[in-house]
Amino acid sequence: MTQNIDSLPAEMQKKQYEQMVKEVKPRPPVIRNIFWAFVVGGLISVIGQIFFNIFQNWGLGRLEAGAAMSSTLVFLAALFTGLGLYDEIAKVGGAGTIVPITGFANSMVAPAMEYRAEGLVLGVGARLFTVAGPVLVFGIVTAWIIGLLYYFFR
Repeated sequence: MTQNIDSLPAEMQKKQYEQMVKEVKPRPPVIRNIFWAFVVGGLISVIGQIFFNIFQNWGLGRLEAGAAMSSTLVFLAALFTGLGLYDEIAKVGGAGTIVPITGFANSMVAPAMEYRAEGLVLGVGARLFTVAGPVLVFGIVTAWIIGLLYYFFR
């Protein structure tokens, strides 16, 4: 005899529901996701190394070449996000696209693109730092505090 789920106590209903969800919910392909995250993140890193080598061959020092490479990767990620290509790469690469510096550019541009219909100031400008803004604020404030502490206690 099957029992009506509504006649069960609330705790049993919750446990039964969780069991039903567990049986039906598809399992994510973890190994495949890890593989593609590694491949895509690695490719982004290889592209960064190629840019670094190019900038060094053009006569820039290590520090300047690193800054130019980072700026180039951020620009390309922002451009690809604006064109809708970065989301397609992220569907395959998952975490491999958010770990490198390109993920930072994507996190800044993606919210702005969602609100571009509201205009340049209230849409793009207001939403540009929605995700990355707190990271920038806390990073800058922390660097400022550490700089002050270093200055006073060195």
